[in-house]
Amino acid sequence: MASLARLGPRLAQRRLAPFASRRLQTAADSTQLHQDTPSDGAEPFTVRLHEDSFRGYLTDAPSLDAEVTKDGLFKMYREMTTMRRMEQAADALYKAKLIRGFCHLAIGQEALAVGLESEITKEDLVITAYRCHPFAVLRGGTITGVLGELLGRQVGMSNGKGGSMHIFTERFFGGNGIVGAQVPVGAGISFAQKYLERPSATFAMYGDGASNQGQIFEAYNMAKLWNLPCVFVCENNKYGMGTSAERSSSNTEYYTRGDKIPGIQANGMDIIATAKAVKYARDWVLAGKGPLLLEFVTYRYGGHSMSDPGTTYRTREEVQRMRSTQDPIRGLQRYIEEWGVATADELKKIDKEAKAVVDAAVEEAKASPEPLLKDLWSDVYYPGTEPEYLRGREREEVHYY
Repeated sequence: MASLARLGPRLAQRRLAPFASRRLQTAADSTQLHQDTPSDGAEPFTVRLHEDSFRGYLTDAPSLDAEVTKDGLFKMYREMTTMRRMEQAADALYKAKLIRGFCHLAIGQEALAVGLESEITKEDLVITAYRCHPFAVLRGGTITGVLGELLGRQVGMSNGKGGSMHIFTERFFGGNGIVGAQVPVGAGISFAQKYLERPSATFAMYGDGASNQGQIFEAYNMAKLWNLPCVFVCENNKYGMGTSAERSSSNTEYYTRGDKIPGIQANGMDIIATAKAVKYARDWVLAGKGPLLLEFVTYRYGGHSMSDPGTTYRTREEVQRMRSTQDPIRGLQRYIEEWGVATADELKKIDKEAKAVVDAAVEEAKASPEPLLKDLWSDVYYPGTEPEYLRGREREEVHYY
């Protein structure tokens, strides 16, 4: 078995040889300014992405020209910085043993949540797995609500009863703990949108670690069969828990795995490339072309979860190299400064403001009380659909509604 494990990566490389002629690049700062930056913050101007920012399967890749605004770049920087501060606060609270249980952080992957939200509307719907905290905030939640949920407090977005993996808003369907199970649910959400004739898209997100789940391929099939407006988004951060993509998947080109569903692979470390890919995907499904696969190549700096140091299956040098050369926030910072959008001092001010916002949210969440015992019986059923009574763990434990 050990010899087979050693052979695996080499065999995978051979099988992927046809795709090796042109590799996707994942630099965070390779986009070039194409015209002078306007003085008006709301006026669009054109930038050009690196020629290897996208790859297409059964479809052309998105255009390399992207329109941005100074206000938009500024907003994305603020959101990315604030999301990282929130996740860093969660890391500190977990290490202080104030957060217990499962906790999966998205430090390093901020461009995905922020880039997605920048190009969709409130009518579009999103569902993801358990690395969900930034999505929950950007989809209508609050930092206090997320941290309160992690701390198990009443102020939490699920009233302190769901924890890290079960956070929802009216436009965000979680936060789901079962690996890959959110993908067929996402296809179902998309079916509902089509059935109700709503001009909106569903983004069903999953990681490379979940990509080999059979239910994902079943969801692909139904989505294509019914021509659903669903974008299947693979967040490929290179490792499924502690296993590299090459050791778990015979085909690591995840955007090609939808059979007859076209796919796009995009640089998930450059916020502008991320936003461009999301816009392309949304336009695709709303044009009635059916589902689309969208793979973002990204990287997480920490372990899979807080119980994983993240250095037993990859080197510290690898993590440090990614932090220092391909960080999405530092990449956007470079764009903003070089293109005259804002000065370094203005960005430092945003950093301080983000820290202050998160620090205040931490204190508010910590001050909130824990759920009461009676709250164990609430939120089990949708209001108005409760049965006459609900049993607990033992026969004597009965709650009457």
